Amino acid sequence: MTVKIAELTCGPEYSGVQAEIEKAAKDVGGEIVFPEVDLGYIDMVDEHLGFEVASPNLKLMFARAMSIIEGNTDADAVFIATCFRCAEGALVRNEVRRLIQKKTDLPVVMYSFTERTKASELSTRMEALATIVERKSLLGRKKQEGVSLGLDSGSTTTKAIIMEDNKIIGKGWVYTKDVIESAQKAVDEALKEAGLKMEDIETIGTTGYGRHTLGEHFKADLIQEELTVNSKGAAFLANKQEGEATVIDIGGMDNKAISLNNAIPDNFTMGGICAGASGRFFEITARRLDVSIQELGDLAAEGNWRNVRMNSYCIVFGIQDLVTALAGGAEPKDVAAAAAHSVAEQIYEQQLQEVDVRDPVILVGGSSLLKGMVLALEEILGKKIVVPPYSQYIGAVGAALLSSGYKYFKKK
Repeated sequence: MTVKIAELTCGPEYSGVQAEIEKAAKDVGGEIVFPEVDLGYIDMVDEHLGFEVASPNLKLMFARAMSIIEGNTDADAVFIATCFRCAEGALVRNEVRRLIQKKTDLPVVMYSFTERTKASELSTRMEALATIVERKSLLGRKKQEGVSLGLDSGSTTTKAIIMEDNKIIGKGWVYTKDVIESAQKAVDEALKEAGLKMEDIETIGTTGYGRHTLGEHFKADLIQEELTVNSKGAAFLANKQEGEATVIDIGGMDNKAISLNNAIPDNFTMGGICAGASGRFFEITARRLDVSIQELGDLAAEGNWRNVRMNSYCIVFGIQDLVTALAGGAEPKDVAAAAAHSVAEQIYEQQLQEVDVRDPVILVGGSSLLKGMVLALEEILGKKIVVPPYSQYIGAVGAALLSSGYKYFKKK
């Protein structure tokens, strides 16, 4: 099956990014299509969006969106992107996304590209769109059967989870060094806790940065990108496999925001301007304060972020602010609180502006265990955050659950 991905963009042909977009789609079995345009919609763009749009290319983006909505273009998913420098592009991009989500049931991903954007940077997003289209029944499956192993090879840590008939019976967690060696250590930990041997495992699923390497090594039944896998794991552990929800996943090097409908993503975004909104920033902050990551979270919960001004958009400037604040006599607890607030603020101002924020908001990833991070996000959003059990194992849980279902559907 070829997944038809409708492209709504402004500027990629001038920056040399267009070829990379098409390559990323082709690599995951997709095909980029450009919606047919009714020129009448171009004249209506200002009225529909509620503000005057200066760029002809952004007006064309709106007209192409209307073509999708009116059913004049055969598409399975939508990719919306503009240059990261363009404020007008960001406004139109988001309004177009809302319009498509309101009028269609197509999965949507948004992206801000630079002149050096490569296909590899887009591959996870394109793969997730293709997965949502091709494996919708799998993503909708609500239970795990038999004995399954899930492996999540992340940028910072590798996690393993063993499930048996919908219950977690073993887990392993190690820092990622050599991809295969780290995974084997995590698997050994999980097997020991479960009281099982490798031959007892019936299905295996892999996800994360090292998913293909581990999938080949362990002869996995399922190899799948982390956006859909983490969504499934979050919905399962938070007991929200039906209805709407929002997942915020703070990873070691990037973060993800995903809108769910019955545990299936219909809109998502990942990454940010900088790794300042990631677990990596917390690691550096903890090292500078000479505390563990867990102690950092407790310290941040006690501090007042308003006492320390910290840059919210760049890990380099954020660290610079951290060092300057400590040199100026700031309390470590206030610095920790400011670090947590800066991460929460960037997630809100970048990721959460590009998805529909639906209750409940589920926070996962290793940073979800930091008390100060949860409090900072609750303050900024003005709502309670759900942190499910095993939230740091979310990818491995999703991989175990989906591998069971994938084998079941293959047999059918």
